[in-house]
Amino acid sequence: MIAVIKPAEKYPSPADLTRMALLRAGLKLFGRKGYEATSTRELAALAKANIGSIAYHFGGKEGLHLACADFIVETIQSIAKPALAEAAAALTPETAAEGLKQSIERIVSFFVASPEVGDFAQFVLRELSVPSPALDRLYNGVFAPTHAQLCRVWEQATGEPAESEATKIRMFTLIGQVVYFRIAREAVLRRMGWSDIGPEQAKAIASVAVDNLTAVLASRKGNKP
Repeated sequence: MIAVIKPAEKYPSPADLTRMALLRAGLKLFGRKGYEATSTRELAALAKANIGSIAYHFGGKEGLHLACADFIVETIQSIAKPALAEAAAALTPETAAEGLKQSIERIVSFFVASPEVGDFAQFVLRELSVPSPALDRLYNGVFAPTHAQLCRVWEQATGEPAESEATKIRMFTLIGQVVYFRIAREAVLRRMGWSDIGPEQAKAIASVAVDNLTAVLASRKGNKP
């Protein structure tokens, strides 16, 4: 039987559009100004929505703030989970190493080159500098599981314990080299003479990041138990 897609299922409703507009407004304003400095009036104005829609959809400003964190978690999980699951399913050190390299390439493609991630990054950086309950959702939904999964794949590739201090630090440095290109984007553009970081630039960044990973992996071969 062929499933019939109803109009309501195919196209977002006005309520769905309003909810998404409020989320995008929240990501932008909470990231730029912080939770306390952002008013519901500003959020509604940027979203071009009725101020009462914030309470209707999210229960208020705090609910919208937490929903923004949840939206980031859901978006990143939808991209990172399949890649990391595939890498974690590796059966040999060689395939695990290849999985790590592919994970880095995907992280660069999404986190560095995707325009919409700019607001994500600002929101996350704000939470890291001024922690709120939203940071708990980001940590438990993205930071902790992604980092832990990368550590497990590293153990498969090298034999070094996933929960060792050295492995944890190594994965932070692995991720950090990629994150720099987002948080220091303007400095990178000026120094590189780029007008933007698009697919071509992301490919160049990923190539160097993978080279770095390859060199580190090669240096750890003699450390397998």
